[in-house]
Amino acid sequence: MKPSLERVQETLAALGGGHRVVDLDASARTAADAAKALGCRVDQIVKSLVFRGRRTDRAVLVTASGANRVDEASVAALVDEPVEKADAAFVRARTGFAIGGVAPVGSTGPLTTVIDEDLLQWHEIWAAAGHPKTVFRLSPGDLVRMTGGRVARIRA
Repeated sequence: MKPSLERVQETLAALGGGHRVVDLDASARTAADAAKALGCRVDQIVKSLVFRGRRTDRAVLVTASGANRVDEASVAALVDEPVEKADAAFVRARTGFAIGGVAPVGSTGPLTTVIDEDLLQWHEIWAAAGHPKTVFRLSPGDLVRMTGGRVARIRA
């Protein structure tokens, strides 16, 4: 088992709630791929994007509805500094995950988390579980509780 997947499973168990990691036959690297594999709407996929704070070099995790584009200016205003999309090396160094499998929980380092308000309209949503072929089901309330993230409008 990959260490990143194991870390997510352990974190989910520690947080409680009975969340289970689901192995998919197909890649869930993109929100569209995940929705197709799960038979749900792309809006119900939690797209985890990592940004880098330009001043502080902190990692900012944006958990967006899979159908939405993220407005970087809105994210920058929420975290009080300009941000830019992080490269693969920064993402792996700060989260322990590869792009395409970034989970909202189980990161190896501290993250400032912003949650797309559009995710709150769903009863259930699906997030990456540390590998491009694994996901887990949760509620929007679970996402807020598990991450301590700030809910905001971030759609472009």
